[in-house]
Parts: sequence; structure tokens; C-alpha cells
Amino acid sequence: MQPSPAEVARTLAAGRLAGTAYVANHPGPHRTRHVTDALGRVLLLVSVVDDLALALRPEPGTDDTALVLDVRDLPPAAGSPALGRVWISGWAALLEGAEARQAALDYADVDPTGDLLDVGGRFALYRFEPAEVRLERDADTIHIDPAEYGAAEPDPLHHLERELLEDLADHHQSEIAEFVLRQLGESAARHRSGPSPRVVRLDRYGFVVMLGEPGSRYRARLAFPRPVRDHADLVQLLHPVLWPTRHAPIAGLSPAEPNSAEASPAGPN
Repeated sequence: MQPSPAEVARTLAAGRLAGTAYVANHPGPHRTRHVTDALGRVLLLVSVVDDLALALRPEPGTDDTALVLDVRDLPPAAGSPALGRVWISGWAALLEGAEARQAALDYADVDPTGDLLDVGGRFALYRFEPAEVRLERDADTIHIDPAEYGAAEPDPLHHLERELLEDLADHHQSEIAEFVLRQLGESAARHRSGPSPRVVRLDRYGFVVMLGEPGSRYRARLAFPRPVRDHADLVQLLHPVLWPTRHAPIAGLSPAEPNSAEASPAGPN
């Protein structure tokens, strides 16, 4: 089990990563402050004196402006593979009155910035529904149906991933290494003399580990027995791995496929 392309796109666009906007018929690019609401619609928080506000001013006789939002993944640690890059195209419209107030509440659910209190004054909110969604990953471009994108959920651990990886490396490296080598079995035997396996990505479905010597490193994905709901659920699931002496010897994780850990050469990041 691993995130679908739609889930990855929703995670990247959620608002935890910096975005760049390209507005039709205007010079750019423009750095954005954005989030996505529960339906995957993009909300842009824009200063009224910013060049982006000028670029988003609709042409006479229209009430919206075509734009593309570009969001790249920022890997959480050295050696972590990137999730990719999402491009979302749509038509942005200025929100006013009750719509702006509701959008400010939706925005605050992701990023409770104090600038939301000045929407209608120094700041404005724009919203657009995705008309086209593309995910670039490795050398592939995946076209995602906007309805599938809207129905997907962003990963609940993404905004905590860097902190979680640091905690595993600082406090639980030996337990994780022992567990990974045990789970991978023969797949990891050739790497036992190299550096200890380390977790380089983590999501609701499992984690990716890096193992092997520099120049011959491999990544393998280990799947959770079920998708985790949140941080507390993750902690409960990992307890048998991180504190094995306190629990019965049960397998908290498993290879992503029977008798396989989806091991693959670790390419450049």
C-alpha cells in the first residue's frame, strides 16, 4: 500500500509547501500563500498591494482569471526521495462577503495566520476549483482526474514528517534498524555490513527506508497493516517496534508485497 497519485497531489497542494503561481497574460512567476479546502479547491491569500493581486484582476466583462499553481515537494531529510511536483490549473475569482468569511475559516483550518483577520482590508482571498491536475514524479507526468483529486485526502502525517524522522533517527535508530533487517530478510542480508538502515520518508501507509553503502544504496518500502489516522494512531501502531520489550512479539509492519519489500536502487534525489 502506498499513496495514490491523487493523494500525493492533494498532499503537495495542501498548503504546507511553498507554491508559485503563473497568471495568464501577465509576467511572473508569483510566490503564493495558499491552502486547499476540504474539496481540494485552492485558496490564495494575497496582499492587495502585491503584484499577484494586480495580475488576478479579471479582464473587463469577466469575473475570474486563468492561472496555474505549481508546488514542489521539499524532501524532509538528506537522502529522502521527493514526492514530485504538482501543477493545478483553474480560474481564480475574488471572494467577498459571506464567501470570503467562510473561506477565511477554511484557510485557518490549515494555516491560522493572523492576516486572515484583515481580509477585505489589506488582504484578499481568491479561490479556484482545479480544472486540470498534473503530477510530475521522476520522469513521468501523471494526469489526474479533478474529481479523483478532489475526493482524495492529504496525508495526515505530512506536516509532521520531518519532526517524526528526526525523532526516529535520534531516539530509535537501533530498534528501527533491527526491525527493518528482520522484515526484509534475505533482501537486506547483503547490506548488514553497511550503515544502519534509516527511515527517509513516512506517510499514512508506511515508511521508506534507505540501506546499503554509498554508491550501492537501495530503498525499500514497508507497509503498515492499515492506514494510520493521525500522529496518535501512528505512535500506537509503532509501539511494538520501538519498545519491543513492553509488547508481545507481533509484526507492526510488513513488506509492501508478500515476500518482497519493493527494494529498488536509490537514484539521485
